Amino acid sequence: MKVSVGENDLVVVCDGAKALILENRGDSKFPNLRTREVLEHKGVQTSQLGSDRPGRVQQSVGSARAAVAQTDWYDDAEVAFLKSVVTRLEDALQNGGYDGLIVIAPPRALGVLRHAYSPALRKAVKFELDKDLVRTPIHEIETMLTQGA
Repeated sequence: MKVSVGENDLVVVCDGAKALILENRGDSKFPNLRTREVLEHKGVQTSQLGSDRPGRVQQSVGSARAAVAQTDWYDDAEVAFLKSVVTRLEDALQNGGYDGLIVIAPPRALGVLRHAYSPALRKAVKFELDKDLVRTPIHEIETMLTQGA
């Protein structure tokens, strides 16, 4: 899994709560990733986001009632955060902020990101890695990308 990180490429390492936007200040042979921006989603507990009891549904036939699953407000907040990361990347792409994009995120977050990509952003994505590396030091991420570790 060796990846060529170009001279004007960004590497985005994120999960549902934090995104590191790294830029390559080196070249494709010897990348030098530097933090360009850190985005964080300050999560709160679901109980603090919504306090209503789950709803109930009256069956169309008979008098039976059934509970409706409660909305997971925390999950919704994570999805909104990931979509805001995509919006930030799209803005930077339109302003000529980078040429290529490498995205590293856990599988679930990667699915949300992929769904939110615009066609232009989809073309800019050179590589995707489905791992949670948000808390990994940047020099280790460089090593993983260049040496395939």
